[in-house]
Amino acid sequence: MVHNVYIYIMVMALTTYGIRVLPLTLIRKQITNIRIRSFLYYVPYVTLAVMTFPSILEATKSPLSGAAALVAALWLAWRGKSLFQVSVFSCVIVFILELVIL
Repeated sequence: MVHNVYIYIMVMALTTYGIRVLPLTLIRKQITNIRIRSFLYYVPYVTLAVMTFPSILEATKSPLSGAAALVAALWLAWRGKSLFQVSVFSCVIVFILELVIL
């Protein structure tokens, strides 16, 4: 049983290492394909969104207050408000809804 754990850890380490090293070793010239460049441009944003979105809904007592704060934050960000204003307003929305709902 313990021996299997070391094998699992080794496979995970090699996979993680391979994902990070292979692009650096295999791709030596600049990427000119517009579709690949566009895909690579949006990868960090999508990764951040995928990691953040579930936390926004689960960080509050009620997923409804988290969803309302998310909608308010998106609207304020779309209107060009600063990150500080967006975060403060989102916190206020969650605080008020948590007081009213629970």
